Amino acid sequence: MAIAETSQFVPLNTVRVTEKAASKAIEFAEKAGRASCRLRIAVQGGGCSGLQYVLELVDGPDDSDKVINENGIEVYIPKRAFVFLAGTVLDFSDGLNGRGFEFHNPNAKRTCGCGDSFAV
Repeated sequence: MAIAETSQFVPLNTVRVTEKAASKAIEFAEKAGRASCRLRIAVQGGGCSGLQYVLELVDGPDDSDKVINENGIEVYIPKRAFVFLAGTVLDFSDGLNGRGFEFHNPNAKRTCGCGDSFAV
């Protein structure tokens, strides 16, 4: 998926997962022996900017999760974290400057150098 696609407008009532990120998440789920890819995206206090992103493979949603189906995966976002993540695009980079999941979050006022934490 081209980087330009990650900068397209994303409605603030959702979180978008690019095809590349979904493909990589499915790959990780298969390596973990999971029949399907169910991914929780959350935030927690910490990191050098105050909040940090959390990605984890899970069995299913919690009662308070917002559920999004995107590019062949189920994404669960805790409602208390959604306020920080609304409008975010989750992408995957395998370029020379680093490899891993990247968050393009319009709510982040400041991010750390590694991209794993942010402030609102």
